[in-house]
Amino acid sequence: AQLVESGGGLVEPGGSLRLSCVASGFVFAAYGMSWYRQAPGKEREFVATIDSTGRRKDYADSVRGRFRISRDNGKKTVYLQMDDMKTEDTAVYYCHVARPLNFGGQGIQVTVSS
Repeated sequence: AQLVESGGGLVEPGGSLRLSCVASGFVFAAYGMSWYRQAPGKEREFVATIDSTGRRKDYADSVRGRFRISRDNGKKTVYLQMDDMKTEDTAVYYCHVARPLNFGGQGIQVTVSS
């Protein structure tokens, strides 16, 4: 079983990025998915979550209204659309599959800087 993130990079403040996470090796449509991030010198923090159907979503207060999580079960992919980005969004972003599988991808760097 594996999760592979893509779509990271460098963006200016106020800009947008879309992260993707492709799953393999398990029944993707059966599990909730989440995004976490870890900034330099800080602990990993929750960003967003989505249930297996895509109907229920939740966000950290710091990103609510700016980030949107979505999924395409046919493509076994979860997305994180990030708009109006801020320098404090700079971090390594990880997608994560819910329990009982409970594992994450290798992470992808997102840098917000002018």
